[in-house]
Amino acid sequence: MTSETPVQQSAGYAEMLEDIKAIAQDLQGIQELGVAQYTPIVEQIIATRSRDARHIQHTLDYLLDFACHPAGLALFKKLCRYYFTLDPVATADYVNFYREMWDSDEMGVQK
Repeated sequence: MTSETPVQQSAGYAEMLEDIKAIAQDLQGIQELGVAQYTPIVEQIIATRSRDARHIQHTLDYLLDFACHPAGLALFKKLCRYYFTLDPVATADYVNFYREMWDSDEMGVQK
């Protein structure tokens, strides 16, 4: 049994919620920074009509980390659409990686 009063427990809960909120804001900032840094890379791949599968896949690997953010998902989809013309099988793998990572029922995300 805890020796804290309900008021102390409530204050501790509020403090914990503020900590979680700060962490979530930090994560969102990191995601936005990642999108900002990878946007020119994706644009260059598409503009130069790069066929460098290794570079494209490396970029898609990193974009998966930011695909939970709407702008990150848009960038991921843009590169997937481009890469599909070069390697549909590999692109399908990346779509499946996305689904496994971010689009699952276990995470409570609606499809």
